[in-house]
Amino acid sequence: MEQMETLQTLINKVIEFFVDYSFQVIGAIIVLIAGVYVGNRISLFIVKLCEKKKLDITLSHFLASIGKIVVIAFAVIIALSKFGITITPFVAAIGAAAFGATYAIQGPLSNYGAGLAIILGRPFVVGDTIEVAGVFGVVDSVQLSHITLRTEDGVIITIPNKQIVGEILHNSNGYRIAEGKVGISYSDDPERAILVIGEAIAAFAELQEGPPPQIGIGGFGDSAITIDYRFWAPTKKYIETLHAVNLAVYKALGKAEISIPFPQRVVTMAAPPRSF
Repeated sequence: MEQMETLQTLINKVIEFFVDYSFQVIGAIIVLIAGVYVGNRISLFIVKLCEKKKLDITLSHFLASIGKIVVIAFAVIIALSKFGITITPFVAAIGAAAFGATYAIQGPLSNYGAGLAIILGRPFVVGDTIEVAGVFGVVDSVQLSHITLRTEDGVIITIPNKQIVGEILHNSNGYRIAEGKVGISYSDDPERAILVIGEAIAAFAELQEGPPPQIGIGGFGDSAITIDYRFWAPTKKYIETLHAVNLAVYKALGKAEISIPFPQRVVTMAAPPRSF
């Protein structure tokens, strides 16, 4: 009997709640749905506007996310007001909690702050080749907490943003400098060798159009004149291109009958001491 009375009381409370707050609940749900819809539309509008203005994709997505979050936050505030709930106590509680948790999450917060500086400052964008913190690769994504680099081997490198801001950063867009060297005989003409190497490198269409390859005498060894060459190779095919260029240089020098000497040593055998 007592259980039936308890169940009846619970049912009456539920009915009373829906009678008193049904319109508020429906209104809050409508406001939330409308807020999400408007937020998505505004986010899409910001992305298209940024694309029209040719802004960086990372900055475009960041601005679009901020716009969406602001609209949804206003929708939540309006929905809460339908129940007569004020957000002032919540804001105060969140502020106090955030102040107390600041010391516990200094690392993540510093990453977010550094990420905001990277997104707004734009020292690099998605698709650039950067070298930082002892690693290099093509920028695959830029997030508030970290960035990801993709190497030629398909390896994803994740770097916290606080490790980037304030450090020395090398940005070479989509290319990276490649270097090689080869030795030629002292009996060969180094100017002709430089010309042959230049023609071999120029045959690669995938090399960057712009800065020409740098080729010249790098030093004088015991058995050969060292010819150095430098060129801009696409980062996504850096090792592959470097190996292909080295092979092309080797074949071109052989075809031009320019010898690549190997180290030579002259050994003199001393006569054994005479015995008396």
